[in-house]
Amino acid sequence: MSGLSYAAARGGETPVTAFESKLNGTLYGLMQWADWEQLQHTLRSEVSTRWYVTAAGAESPDAPLTPDALRQVVDAVAGLLKKDHLEDYLGIVYVDDVADPTLIKIYDPNNLGSSCGSIGYKVQPGWVLSLDPPVRVTTPVPLPGNRQRWWASLRARLVG
Repeated sequence: MSGLSYAAARGGETPVTAFESKLNGTLYGLMQWADWEQLQHTLRSEVSTRWYVTAAGAESPDAPLTPDALRQVVDAVAGLLKKDHLEDYLGIVYVDDVADPTLIKIYDPNNLGSSCGSIGYKVQPGWVLSLDPPVRVTTPVPLPGNRQRWWASLRARLVG
């Protein structure tokens, strides 16, 4: 989807938000696991910056995460990536600025789609962390039940 298609999906009445612009803008892929580990360290040490987190197909959050909740999200996603992305390289995490990120797209290792586009739609990231309030990231294919349960469980721990 282009940046404009999100607005079009909402009826074309709403201008593209900062979140949408970044989500569809230039992003840099983290190819090495060490790069992901450095990003995790940066996020875990956040104490004043408030990040939002959203999942494909889920409702957009009303409020940013607390620093403790951000660490829980980072730990949960890191564990899932290590368990499910059994590659020597990473290549499924993208950031708008490697040194000072404001948006991070993380693709679900079990829903990577096809790089040639032969599936007929753009695979959305599984999770997005953003300093800007997000809009709902829609997906043409429902998330598998196990991912819906994983996300629901994580969200419950964050608000509980």
